[in-house]
Amino acid sequence: GAMSVDSITDLSDNASKLLEALQLSHPHELGPRRVLGKKKTLSLNPITWQVPRIVDRCCSHIEMHGLQTVGIFRVGSSKKRVQQLREEFDQGLDVFLDEHQSVHDVAALLKEFLRDMPDSLIPRELYGAFLSTATMEGPAQLDALQLLLFLLPPCHSDTLLRLLRFLGEVAQHAERSWDADGREVPGNKMTVSNLATVFGPNILQKEKPGEKEASALNFEDSAAIILVLQRLIEHHQALFTVSPEMQCDILRRLFQTDPDVIDYLLRRK
Repeated sequence: GAMSVDSITDLSDNASKLLEALQLSHPHELGPRRVLGKKKTLSLNPITWQVPRIVDRCCSHIEMHGLQTVGIFRVGSSKKRVQQLREEFDQGLDVFLDEHQSVHDVAALLKEFLRDMPDSLIPRELYGAFLSTATMEGPAQLDALQLLLFLLPPCHSDTLLRLLRFLGEVAQHAERSWDADGREVPGNKMTVSNLATVFGPNILQKEKPGEKEASALNFEDSAAIILVLQRLIEHHQALFTVSPEMQCDILRRLFQTDPDVIDYLLRRK
C-alpha cells in the first residue's frame, strides 16, 4: 500500500525539490496567517508560511499605524528603543507591537533586521544574476526575475513576498488623498522608487555588512539594485504566482515518479 507522508523528511530529495517548486502556487500562501492562542515554530516543510516573526510584526504594525506617516523609513528613530526591541526579539520573547510603539522605531528595526541577516534576503550567490536583469526590459525581465525567485530557499521566498507586499501597500499611500468625509489624508511620500532606494542595499548585498568593500558600491550597481527592487515591488503578485501550465507539468511529473507526494499535497491543501 501507499506510504503515508506527513513529514518533509520522509520524502526523497527529488520530491522535496518539487514541493519547493509548487510552494508559490498555493493562493492561500499569499496571505499571512496567524493561529490565535498557539505559538507555531518555523517548519522546514516548504509548503508552510515561513516568515520571521519580527518581519511580520513590524510590517503589520506599520500597515496598521504608519501608512500615513510622512517620510516613514527616512525619519530618525530612538536607537535605545530600537535596541531594546531588537534584544527582546533576539531573546525569543513574544513581542507585541501596539499603537504606543513609535512607527519610526519599528521601521528602523525592520531595516536593521534585513541589513544584519547572516545571509541577505536575496542570497549573495544570486546577487549578480538579479542585477543582470536590470539591463532587460518588458516580459523578458519579468520572466528572468521569476525564474530567479524560484531559486530562493522557501524561508527567503516567503519573507521576500511578505516584505514586497508590505512595500507595495506603503507605496499606495505615498500621495495625499481624501477620506469619505472630504478631509485630506496626507501621503507618506514614500514612492516605489524611494522605497527601493532605502531597502535595496539591505536586500541585495554583495558582501556581508562590515566586510571590506561592503559599503563601496559603484554607481552602476546602486542604480541596478534600485531598479530591480522597483520591479519586484511593482510586479510581486505576478512574479510569485506559478502559471497553471508550469504547475500542471510539475504535477504530471510527480504523478509519474512520486504518487505519494500527490496524496501529501491533497491532504495538506
